[in-house]
Amino acid sequence: MTHPIVQDTKGGAILTIQVQPKASKSECVGLHGDALKIRVAAPPIDGRANDALLEFLATQLKVPPSTLAIHAGAGGRHKRVLCRTLNAAEVLARLGLTAGKGSVAS
Repeated sequence: MTHPIVQDTKGGAILTIQVQPKASKSECVGLHGDALKIRVAAPPIDGRANDALLEFLATQLKVPPSTLAIHAGAGGRHKRVLCRTLNAAEVLARLGLTAGKGSVAS
């Protein structure tokens, strides 16, 4: 399965995300280059935006938050999030994307 925003690894699927903190509400905006753009209402203070991102993704992917982890980019807006329980195809399906292009369910 190939899609610019998600890759399979031995540990699970890694999703590339562009985060916009301090938004009016948490929502998935769509594709932003080779990343999925997600707005979160939490500010980027004391890891609150990261926590809000993981909670939002857990809801979208229908997985427990404990199965998600920031794999890279915890201190920046460009992040890689590991989902230990899904493969890339399952992540894409649950986000409403296909192997090529698609829209993002919010």
